[in-house]
Amino acid sequence: MATESTPDLRYPTGRFGRPASLSPEERREAIEAIAATPAALRAAVAGLSEEQLDTPYRPGGWTVRQVVHHVPESHMNAYVRFKLGLTEDTPTIRPYLEDRWSEQPEVRSVPPELSLRLLEALHERWVLALSAIPE
Repeated sequence: MATESTPDLRYPTGRFGRPASLSPEERREAIEAIAATPAALRAAVAGLSEEQLDTPYRPGGWTVRQVVHHVPESHMNAYVRFKLGLTEDTPTIRPYLEDRWSEQPEVRSVPPELSLRLLEALHERWVLALSAIPE
């Protein structure tokens, strides 16, 4: 369990806190963060060796490779949920078993480049969709 002096390594950037509302500026910044994510992830793994990619990022955690593949999978789910919310009166938001997705054979073997390209294309579409919604 995490304390003030020992952070919870399951949440390296902190736990999510949902704001009650977003100002136009905060909304713009959030969309910009989504737009910047693919390049930031690409930069974070640039030049890593196979050994480094297959090293867990924390004790008992996923490997860097698994995280790289997880990000577009997670964001695909978020994008689809977002689109369901825009297009359906009572959308069903279905969860998925992330831990099982992370153990699939292609996640363990595919080069990160495939998921980095997927993330880039997905975020282009997501940013366009988000930007098209009136404030």
